Order: sequence, then structure tokens, then C-alpha cells
Amino acid sequence: MDKLEMRHTLLAAKARKQLSWEAIGSAVGMSPVWVASACYGMNSASHEVAHKLCDVLGVDSEAADALKAFPTKAWDEAIPQDPFVYRLYEVVGVYGETLKDVVQEKFGDGIMSAIDFTMEVDKVEDPKGDRVLLTLSGKFLPYKSW
Repeated sequence: MDKLEMRHTLLAAKARKQLSWEAIGSAVGMSPVWVASACYGMNSASHEVAHKLCDVLGVDSEAADALKAFPTKAWDEAIPQDPFVYRLYEVVGVYGETLKDVVQEKFGDGIMSAIDFTMEVDKVEDPKGDRVLLTLSGKFLPYKSW
């Protein structure tokens, strides 16, 4: 089973069992955001987590083998059409250089790691309409001079 077939298998099992990412993450002892990313094929899981995840979703060990495989992190370079994904793309397009400049003023010349990284998604209730709170936390990696 490759990552794409694994993705379809796991997402179908999630829908069939009517489980939330929060419930799945809690059952396997991992962040719901990370678990979703692994199920979408963008992260690899340890042997233990892969098998727990397959048990929770009721799928066979072929999916666990695919979960353990190292991913090729690639995405379609076309502008996303899904409104939610497009808005994130728009945020980076509009604010990317600004964020880079502000981070570099505070930390120096470098980047934020997407490897030593965590992300949380929270709902903030607001009388004017609930808000989405995305918290991205990546280790700062300074560029080296040699």
C-alpha cells in the first residue's frame, strides 16, 4: 500500500467510525493535528503509533506499514481552490515577507523549522463570530557563516 492508498483507507475508516481527529489523537497519544497530517501522508509514524492508529480505525497492518514509510513532502503548486486552504495560502502570500522580516529582526538571519515544530488549532468563542486560533511553534534555525 502506498501513501495515497493509505490516505484513502484511513480517511474512509475515520468517516465510517465517525471519529474526530481529537478523539483519534487522544486514543493514540499524539496531537490531533499531527495524526491528521500522518493520515494525509505528510508525516511518518513510529511502529507503535502506526499500529495504535490502525487499531483505532480498524484497518489492517498494510496501512501501518505505509504510515511508517518516510513521506515525500510535495504538494500541487497550483493555487489551491478550497476556500480554507486558499485563505492560508493568501495569508502566507500577503504576510510571508512581513513575518520573515519581523522574525529576523527578533532572532537574526534564519528560518523557523518545520521539522522541530508543533501546531495547535483552537476555537475561540466570540460574540461577533467564533475565531480560529492557529498556533505555529517552530525552532529558530540561524543561518551559518563558514
